[in-house]
Amino acid sequence: MNQSARPATNLDTPPSRPWQRRLDLRTLGPLIALLLMIVLGTVINPTFLSAANLTNVLTRSAFIGIIGVGATMVIVAGAIDLSVGSMAAFIAGAMIVLLNKLVPSMGTGWLTVLVGMALSLLLGVAAGAINGLVTTKGKIEAFIVTLGTMGIYRSLVTYMANGGTLSLNFGIRGTYRPVFYGEFLGIATPIWVFAGVALLGGLLLNKTAFGRYCLAIGSNQEVARYSAIHVDRVKTLAYIFQGFCVGVATIVYVPRLGSASGTTGLLWELEAIAAVIIGGTALKGGSGRVWGTVVGAVMLSMIGNILNLTSSISQYLNGAVQGVIIIAAVLLQRGDRSRS
Repeated sequence: MNQSARPATNLDTPPSRPWQRRLDLRTLGPLIALLLMIVLGTVINPTFLSAANLTNVLTRSAFIGIIGVGATMVIVAGAIDLSVGSMAAFIAGAMIVLLNKLVPSMGTGWLTVLVGMALSLLLGVAAGAINGLVTTKGKIEAFIVTLGTMGIYRSLVTYMANGGTLSLNFGIRGTYRPVFYGEFLGIATPIWVFAGVALLGGLLLNKTAFGRYCLAIGSNQEVARYSAIHVDRVKTLAYIFQGFCVGVATIVYVPRLGSASGTTGLLWELEAIAAVIIGGTALKGGSGRVWGTVVGAVMLSMIGNILNLTSSISQYLNGAVQGVIIIAAVLLQRGDRSRS
């Protein structure tokens, strides 16, 4: 017996080092881009780093960020939801109608506001469940289903407003106002809500069986089904969580303007999906990070803010700049997959 015999090894492939795995460009890309934008904003206008301006950026990113957290779960599971902007408009309109009807009997106190908030969450969960069930039980592509419900929700709020605008009762708006304009420990309320939803989404995705199932389904739905994962149930729950996030975002949004119309939430679905993609979540599903979505939402808000602070580039090019960043993020993902 040859005592010097050893197991064969592939000498052409050097062993991977832990630091090489950590320094994954796709993982660090969103953070690097955010830091570069902060530097750019500071160079353009020193007031960019003021507490008031940063608070404004984070507050404005809260709506898209909260919806984006739910979109992360749906996209990770290999699906899509194009109805979230219209869903938010419909929920906002329904909230305003209910609150206005309750004022004569219940007054303009917090109890009335809480009833309206409960309706928002209930409608969000119900709308998410409808999207999920029609997609899974009806065996229809998510793109088609949510494209259809997008039109339905937008039409409903336009019908409720009779083609105009639904306005919140002035008295109840005064009570409701702190939900958007208030502060806690010196930090704006929408930022706290955004942080809470992001924490919940991160825990669900990374620390629960539901999150692992979403990742497995997005990677390979048939393999997940053969692994005894209830694919339809998990996908429906992902849509329900998306609807819940839309309900939360609407609760924060309504006191900002105190109105809803057929144009409320216009293009929110595209901005939410953009935040998810910029944050490093694969559009085809199977991998994703909630913290990346948070960074993506902040970046989208920061682009508009920087353009407002400079006269070199028109603020009307906000969408063009966002589009370039989205395409660059997708190209980065594609390059990363081809190398792997």
